[in-house]
Amino acid sequence: MFDESQLDHPDALARADTGGLLLGVAAAGARVRTAARHAAEAGIADLKPDGRPRTVLIAGPGSAPRHLAGLLGAFAGCPVLPVPTSGATPAGQDLRWALPGWAGPLDLLLLATYDGTEPGLTLLVEQAYRHGCTVAAVAPGGSPLTGAVQQAHGLALPFAPPPFHEGTHGRAGAEEGDPGALWALLTPLLALVDRVGLAAAGPGTVQAVADRLDQAADRFGPVADTYRNPAKTLAAELDGSLPLVWSEGPLTAPVAHRFAAVLTARAGRPALAAALPQALTDHAALLAGAAGSGDDLDDFFRDRVEESASLRPRVVLLREPDGPPGTAATEAAHRDGTPISAIDAPSGSPAEALAELIALTDFAAVYLALASAAPGEDTTA
Repeated sequence: MFDESQLDHPDALARADTGGLLLGVAAAGARVRTAARHAAEAGIADLKPDGRPRTVLIAGPGSAPRHLAGLLGAFAGCPVLPVPTSGATPAGQDLRWALPGWAGPLDLLLLATYDGTEPGLTLLVEQAYRHGCTVAAVAPGGSPLTGAVQQAHGLALPFAPPPFHEGTHGRAGAEEGDPGALWALLTPLLALVDRVGLAAAGPGTVQAVADRLDQAADRFGPVADTYRNPAKTLAAELDGSLPLVWSEGPLTAPVAHRFAAVLTARAGRPALAAALPQALTDHAALLAGAAGSGDDLDDFFRDRVEESASLRPRVVLLREPDGPPGTAATEAAHRDGTPISAIDAPSGSPAEALAELIALTDFAAVYLALASAAPGEDTTA
């Protein structure tokens, strides 16, 4: 059961946060700086690319490739596509991936993993070598995947582990238990796409992102009271709701899809994401159901003891900076009686705006998880 009163008690949040989720979100800026330093030490500035890739392909375990593809796609000057899993290895446990048939020397394959021991990714490196694809990987140093990439004349970029779990990776690095893992994977890839001419994401941009994440940690952190903390406010608004996360424009779309995913994985709350204007069609039945969900007077005396609480849709509208006001979406939701939480992307460069939006939604998901957890309950999910 959600206890909103915990949000204004940092000590209570700290006791509930047995998995260190708040620390992981708050340390995102430091994680970006560490990942950038590791990428520089790996020699990324010395790369001499021979032209821009036609397509960027991203593979790895879990949901990270989808999120990374969406975020990089908001900056890159070419298609950025996740490589879906194609089944399991003969052992029946480890996943495997297969390159599309058209992949070749004009394409760049990026591998992103918190572990680096996945046999399927090693096989994918061998496949890429046969196709003539250029390969780069973000993986823990000394892992089997790093060795395979180097043997294929690719670029290995070290994965920066969380400072409070130094030397660990694997499941502990997954986004569910390590919110900063996204930045440890994304930062080296931003430096790489900048170097190959796909985006303007050089050291100055990375430093600005780290600074913005530090500012967000102060603004959205547990010490800030709910009334002036947008992340805590959003978490309270989402209690008992089915979040419909709507996005306007290409910049906010990957944040919306990731927010829906972390609400489910981290807070155990179902959520749906869609881009406007298609969201008005995709979620029309849910909005109509909300309009007809009010109790009739004839049902006033019915026995509700045995009834389970239903989730009422709530729109979380992520708006582009300097974009349209979302009038059609707002009118549609209000017409059906659906409450709206509108969030405007902040000012600054696209990378800084994305960073702050991700920080806001990450903190909100963690607060929703912590204020819903029983005392002593493991929140690592």
